[in-house]
Order: sequence, then C-alpha cells, then structure tokens
Amino acid sequence: MALIQTSLIWVTYAVAVALLLVTAAIFVFVYQTPRDRAASVTTVSIITTTALLATVLLLPVDVALVSSTSLSSQGRKKDWATPDRVNSILYTLKIVYYTLYSLDAVLCLLVIPFTYFWYEEYDDDAAEHGEQTFGQRLWGAFKYTIAFILFVVIIFLVGFFVPFAKQAKHDNRLDLDYFKRLLEENHGERALSFALGLLSVIGTLLYVVYTGAGMALLPVALIKSAPSISAPALAANTASQLEQNRERQRQLEGRNQGRQGGLDSRDRRELEALIREERTLIRRERLAAESTGEGHVLVKVWNKIEAVFRPLKLLGGFLLNIFALIIFASMLITGIDKAKNSICKSHCGYILGHINIFQPINWVLVKSAKVFPIDYVLFLLLVLFFFCSSIVGVATVGIRFLWVTLFKIRKGHTSPQALLMATVLLTLVVLAINYSVAMVVAPQYATFGPQTYCDLAPRHAGEQPDCSQHHAAIKKCTELAENPVARDVCTPSVFSTFTNRITINFPFFGVILFWAQFAFMAVYLVVFVTTLFKTPTLDQDQIDRDLEEEEEEGLLASTGRRLGATWQDITGRAKRNNDYGTTGTAGGRS
Repeated sequence: MALIQTSLIWVTYAVAVALLLVTAAIFVFVYQTPRDRAASVTTVSIITTTALLATVLLLPVDVALVSSTSLSSQGRKKDWATPDRVNSILYTLKIVYYTLYSLDAVLCLLVIPFTYFWYEEYDDDAAEHGEQTFGQRLWGAFKYTIAFILFVVIIFLVGFFVPFAKQAKHDNRLDLDYFKRLLEENHGERALSFALGLLSVIGTLLYVVYTGAGMALLPVALIKSAPSISAPALAANTASQLEQNRERQRQLEGRNQGRQGGLDSRDRRELEALIREERTLIRRERLAAESTGEGHVLVKVWNKIEAVFRPLKLLGGFLLNIFALIIFASMLITGIDKAKNSICKSHCGYILGHINIFQPINWVLVKSAKVFPIDYVLFLLLVLFFFCSSIVGVATVGIRFLWVTLFKIRKGHTSPQALLMATVLLTLVVLAINYSVAMVVAPQYATFGPQTYCDLAPRHAGEQPDCSQHHAAIKKCTELAENPVARDVCTPSVFSTFTNRITINFPFFGVILFWAQFAFMAVYLVVFVTTLFKTPTLDQDQIDRDLEEEEEEGLLASTGRRLGATWQDITGRAKRNNDYGTTGTAGGRS
C-alpha cells in the first residue's frame, strides 16, 4: 500500500512536469519572433523554464510524501513508516532537490550566458563565405562566458568556507532539536545553500518589481482591456483605406501631367498628407498581419483561443482579482505574525514556530492535503498564477537597466537575446516565488502539511501513544512542539528544512527575503489602486516600434467591447467597412 501511494505521488509529479514542458514550449514559441528563431535559444529557454517550474512544483510532492508516513486522524506514524523508510524517502527527495537546484543554477549562470554569446557570435556573411568555423564561434562564446564561470566558482568557495552564524549558534532560544538540526550541515550543503540564498536575494529584488506589478495588472487587464475592433477587421479596413489612398494619389499625379508649373499649393499639401497617411497605413497593415499571427501558426492559434474565451475574460478577471486579494491578505497576515511572534527575529531570518493567526490560503492547502492530489492541483494553480504574473510584469516593464529599456518582451516579436534575458530573470524570480509561497503564503502547509501528533504519554515504553479515544489531544505539528512524541512523528518537508537552513545560517539573506515581502505587497497595492483608475497599456507591447502611440491608442487600447470583433477574431474573416474612417493620420475612430 505504501509503495502504491508513493508511486502515485511521483507519477502525478511526472505528469505535471510533462504539462509544464508543453506550457514552457507554448510560452517560448508564442513570444519569440519567427524571423530570428534559433534552435539553440529555443531549446535552452524551454528546458530552463521547465526545470525552474519543476523545482517549485516539487514542494507539494515533498509535503505529500512526508505526510503519507503519518495517520493525521490519530496523530501517529503508520506501521510501515519505520525510521529507515522515512529516511529513505527524505534521502530521495534531497537528491531530486539538489539535482534540480544545481540544474537551475548551471542553466542560469552558465548555459544561458554561453547560448547568448553563441548566438551573438554568429556572422551571416562570414558563415556564407566559410570564414567562420565552428571552433572560432565556440571559442568566441566561451571566452565571454569565463567571467560567469569565475562568478560561480567564487560563490561556491565563499559558501564553502563562510562560518556559521554565531548569533544563531549561541542563541538559547534555538535549543530545540528542530533548529539544532538546521545548524548541522556539511560544507557542500553550506556552499549550495549560500549560492541559492544569494540568487534568491537577487531574484527577490526582481520579484518585488515584476511579480508585484504583474499580480495587480493581470486580473485588471482581463477586465478592462479588450479591442474595439478585431484584428481581421483592422486588416480589411486598413487595406481598403490604403487602396483609396493610393487611388487618390494617382488622381493627383495624373492631374499634374501636362502642367508646366506642377500641382498647385492646395493639391501639393493634399499629396504630402496622403504620402504621410500611406506610411502610417503600411505600418498599420504590418501590425494587423502580425496581430493575426501571419506567418506564425502558433500565434494565430493562440489569438483564436484568446478570441474564443474573450467573453469569459471579465468573469476570469474578477475571480483572479479576488484570488490576488486573498493572496495579499494571506501574505500580510503571515508577515505580521512573523514580525511579532518569530522566536528569534532577525537572528534566524524570522522563522515562525507556528501560525498564531488564521491564514486562509494556508488553511485551504492544509485541509486539501489530506486527499492527494487536490492540494497539488491547487498549488499548481497558485504557482502558475505567480508565474503568469511575472511574465505580465516583465512584458509590461520590459528588461531595463535603471530607466533605460534594453529589451521588450512582446508576443511574436521577442528577439532571441531578449528571450534568453527574460528566461534568466524568470529563473531568479521563481527562486523568490519558491521562498514566498512556501514561507509566507502557506508556511504550515509547506513545513508539515496535515501532520499531527498525539500529545499523550505512551502506555508502554517504545510504543506510540493512543489518541483514538482522546481526539482533543491531537495537535498540529509545529517547529516548537517539545513533546518527545512529536519529534518522532512530525517529519518536516525537505524544502522547508533547506530554506530554513539558509535563513538560519545566513540571517542576512533571511532578513532581506522577509522584509522584501512587504515591499512586494506595497508594489502590488500601488499598481492595483492605479489600474483601478487608469486603463492598463499592455496592448502597447504588441504595437510596432515605428507606430506612433497616439494614433494607435485610440484604435487598439480602447476598453469598449464588441461581440462582432470577437467572432471575426475566431473566424479570421472580416468585411471591409468604408465607414471606419479615412481622415487624417489617426486612421479611424474607436
């Protein structure tokens, strides 16, 4: 029975990873530009995105496996859950965690930089004339990656030799066995803990900006943004206007034939205005073609799917808005609880012994964890919401250095360099999401799940106490449980142990990670309040850089809704509408 249950948990995880692979592939193909697609960039981006999401979604597997060793209804270990069996489960989980974390670090710090320079080193002219060999390109990419290799080596050396946190080591408040075990680790684990702690801190700074803004923008954008005219209708109307424009130019040029003085001043001004309008219409025609996914089958399918579900956007936006507010409330409750009731505050990174205030998301996950895989599905939705919010944040803010925009992330227009940079940012952000979800959004669930222990003395030495007739004596497992029975029954998840080990051994990381959660909530609140009174401009990311923002905002960023536009987006056909408007460079009305 135990083997079947364990196998079912791992099979569920394998299915989830397969779905994540498909999700990562869709994300990469939808956002990358079809003109400059590179196989190396596409492959690395898909593998990295899948690996980082697989790392986050290992947590509910971790919780399910350690929880499967106990009978929560009776507060005791199952008969088959001997110490050796439990240690075997924990050892397997450690191997998977270390493998995934090491893979994430290598992909983020070595493979992606090398792929970036590998793509940059390619020279079309030199390759056509045989002047650039494979070895030259390989060395060109490798020499620029040496700096990243040195950075990785330095990180692990510092983590290998850095001493334990003396304050935490000599803090009498940490005499409990749970905290003593966190301080007992070898140099290799310490090096990996330091490296991941450093990367998580860097990722948290990005998480505050991108995910905080994206979590507010994503639901509001679904509610408030919808095109007033479909992409097929835009293409048809633009073609009609362009045809009329060129016909009028031919008439004016024909009128000019045979005249010695050429066109008069009025006709000349009209011709100049028509030429300017023609350039605008040509740009708009290209925009319409790109918006319908012309030349990119996946973008075209994606647009049709969006059009089919457009009527549900309003409802989905409201539901996501409520969900985001519940997450905000849960994070705020845990943050206040940690700040007030942490047993050693900043000395151990604000580790919370047990939850003192009711927290909705944590309560739902703990209750659902009693019936696997309900909690896994809920956790998957939670993680995907954070991940999609991060994508929206990156697409809205762009990849910046201070106030300078380096790259823009646009659907069907993202260059290979921008895609790799976005993948690095998302990798770092997901490390921060990992900490936030496990330590702030659902701390009790991420540490012990639904595990309980029987707070009674055993009848005989070596036996487990019997709570079958004393249900009031069944208590939730916490880090502060001092009952000897709790030490034998309660098994913390591998991830919570690993994360708490980072914060207790390197309190500086824990302090930054904790207080950054309040900065995240502040960014979310500011953007959320702002978007309530201002229409989000997410659609501008799809506008061609050459288009003038003023003339396109009225056309594409309108919040009016038309069922006809939705139907035309689904069918991909539209009638030309001569009433659409042809005056001026604004090109129409919304």
